[in-house]
Amino acid sequence: MLRRAALPIAALVVAAFLFGATFVVIKDAIELLPPLAFVGWRFLIGALVLLALARPLGRVIWKDGFVAGVFLFAGYALQTEGLARTSASNSGLITGLYVVVTPLLAAAVARRRPQIRIIAGTILAFAGLALVTIGDRLVLATGDLLTVGCAVAFAGHIVVLARVAPRHPVIPLTAIQLLVTAVLSLAGSALREGFPLPGRDVMVALVFTGVVVSGGAFLAQVWAQSKVGASLTAIILALEPAFAVATAAVVAGEVLTDRGWIGAGLILVGIVVVVSLSEEELPAAEAVSPAH
Repeated sequence: MLRRAALPIAALVVAAFLFGATFVVIKDAIELLPPLAFVGWRFLIGALVLLALARPLGRVIWKDGFVAGVFLFAGYALQTEGLARTSASNSGLITGLYVVVTPLLAAAVARRRPQIRIIAGTILAFAGLALVTIGDRLVLATGDLLTVGCAVAFAGHIVVLARVAPRHPVIPLTAIQLLVTAVLSLAGSALREGFPLPGRDVMVALVFTGVVVSGGAFLAQVWAQSKVGASLTAIILALEPAFAVATAAVVAGEVLTDRGWIGAGLILVGIVVVVSLSEEELPAAEAVSPAH
C-alpha cells in the first residue's frame, strides 16, 4: 500500500512546493506588472492550455464554472493585491488559512455546528496569524488584511466546488474557472491599471505560474488525490505555507522574527489539526482549491 502511494505522495509534495514557491515569483513579478494585470495574463495562459486539452460542453458546466470562477478571481485578486503590500512569507502563511476557514464556512452553509477540533484548529491558526502579522502597535497591515480576505474567498471557492465538481470532468471545469478569473482580472486591470501588456521581463513568471503551477501542479494534485484520497491530500498540501516561508528566506532573504516563527508554527499546527479530520468529519475537503 505504501509503495503504491509513494508516487502520488511525491507528486503532492512537489505540487505543494510549487504552490509555495509561487509567492516569491509573484512578489517579484508584480513589481514589473500591476497585480490585476499579472493575475489576468497568468490565468489566461493557464486557461488556454487547459482548453487545448479539453473543451467544456453544455450550459450547466459553464454556469457552475462561472460561479466557482468568481470566487477564484476574488481570491487571487485579493492575494496578489495583498502581496504587493506584504512579504511573501506572510502571504504564504495567511493564504494557508483557507484550510481552516473552509470547514467553518461549510458548517455555516449547512447550518450545523462545527466540530470541536475545527474550533481548536481555528483558534491556534488565528493566534499564529496575530503573532506573524500584527506589529508592536497591534495594527494589522493592509496587505495582510487583504490576504485574509483572499483566504476567505478561497474557502468559499472550495465550498462551491464541493457541490459542483462531482457533476463535471475536471479539466474543462477548471479551464472555465481560469478563464473567468482571467477575464475579470483583465477587465479590472483595464479600469484600474490602464490594461498594461506584459513585457519580456515578466513572461517567465507568467508562463511558470500559468502553465507549471496553475496547470501542471494542479493536474498532478487531482491525479494524486484520486489515488490517496482527500484527507491525505489536504494534509500534504498543508506544507504549502511552510514551503512559502522557506523559499522566501532562501530566495528573497526574508527572515521571520522569533515571534513570527512561533506564529508560523501555530498556523501550521492549526492547519494540520483541521485537515487531520476524517473525510466523514470534513466533507468540504473533498474539493481542494484547483489553482495557487
